[in-house]
This record gives sequence, C-alpha cells and structure tokens, in this order.
Amino acid sequence: MRENPVKRQLQQGGVAIGTMVMEFNSTGIGRLAAEAGADFVLFDMEHTGWSVETMRGLVAATAGTVPLVRVPATEYHFMARVLDVGAMGLMVPMVHTAEQAGRIAEFCKYPPTGRRGAAFGVAHDGYTGGDVREKMASANEEVLLIAQIESPQGVENAEAIAATEGIDILWIGHFDLTNFMGIPAQFEHPDYLAAIDQVRQACERQGKALGQLCTNVEEAKGLLARGFRCLAYGLDIILYKEALGRGIDELRDDDGKTAQ
Repeated sequence: MRENPVKRQLQQGGVAIGTMVMEFNSTGIGRLAAEAGADFVLFDMEHTGWSVETMRGLVAATAGTVPLVRVPATEYHFMARVLDVGAMGLMVPMVHTAEQAGRIAEFCKYPPTGRRGAAFGVAHDGYTGGDVREKMASANEEVLLIAQIESPQGVENAEAIAATEGIDILWIGHFDLTNFMGIPAQFEHPDYLAAIDQVRQACERQGKALGQLCTNVEEAKGLLARGFRCLAYGLDIILYKEALGRGIDELRDDDGKTAQ
C-alpha cells in the first residue's frame, strides 16, 4: 500500500484539511479536490445510498490526494470490501465504546494485529505482486481509521476510544451529537462545548487527532483554534450551491433583473 501522507501529517502533530463528497458521483471529483489542494477526499456511504461498487470507481479515479470512505456502520463486510477496492482510510459513524473501536481496528488490520481477510494483487495493493507479509505490514501501517463521536455515550468513553490501538482520529458528528444531547444544532450551548472539550482533551492525552466537518472558513478557523487538527472543508452540495448562488446574486441588480 502506498504511503498515507495524511496519517503522517497527523502523527507528527500537523493539520490535514480535505473535503467531503456525498452527491457528485463523478470520476473527476477526486482530481478536482486534489487540484484545489485538498489533503484528502472523504466519500460518504452513510447518507448517500452509494454502494461499494460506487466507491470502487470514485477511489480508483482519485489521484493526487488521499481517498477516504465513510462506511454506513461497524460491519466487517463494509470495511474490508471498501479497503480492498482501494480506500486508504475509513470513517465509521456512531462509535460509542472502546469495544466497538477495537472491532473497527480488528476488521481493518491484517493478522496478527487483526482479522482482515486476505486479497492481494487487487486494487488496494495496486494489482502488484510482491511479498505478502510486507504488504500486510504496510497496509496495517498506512490505513487511517476515524471513529465518529456522535452521542453522549461516545463522549463519556472518548478517552478509551482514543486509547484504542489502530484508531487515529476522533471525529465529532456535531449535528448528531447535539441531537442526542437534546440540544439540536445548538453548537454554542455550554453542554455541547464541554463535550467537545472532553473529547479534545482525550485526543491530546492519547496522541490522536480531533476532526470535524466545517462549512465555511470562519467556522474552520475557530475549530483549528480550538485544537482540531483534521477538517473536511465543505460538502460538495454546499460548496456548489453557495458558489453558484454568490455568482448569480452578483449578476442581478436590486430589482432582481439580470445585470447588463
């Protein structure tokens, strides 16, 4: 498996900034993101209905940046198959306990670390030959694993989740977390901010990165100042709609007519 620069950046205490895709199933989207300077592209299977076959095409067409995939659930058949088609890392939603985090790492690592099934000379190793033991060791080293913290239980267990061998990033699912805290979308609520601090401190103590999706530059800068080190800047649907809207608004005068 090729080297994962995002994992290296984060292991060295740096910051990684990428983007998230959940609408535009285009062979060009990964390369466009790379051309824009994204460190990674996170393709979503949780809320899109996209299949492993869809991921196969998107990941294969992504060059110049790190392809990551959010799988729908903590299930072996999602994780192992998405890795086999070439994803360099996975995000898993709704991680509530260290035991669940351990299963994620186990599903995604080859023996003796885990129990990922063997398939070589396929997409994940570039269809190449070579020493199988070296390939397994490389894959175990390079795969990036992200556990989403989206519930009070996940916050409570953040320290143990962050301490789990193989987990690299704890990612705040901010909408779901506020929903399950009973304060939907109240991102300045003291209880929510306290929960974020609890997860951040757990990450710092365990040497793991804290991540989140952000939808504008101001929000992103605030997260970085707060100690977040991995950000997905914008969803494709939001970026497209907002950029298009700004352009159209500038072309219209105050009466709503097209500017000449």
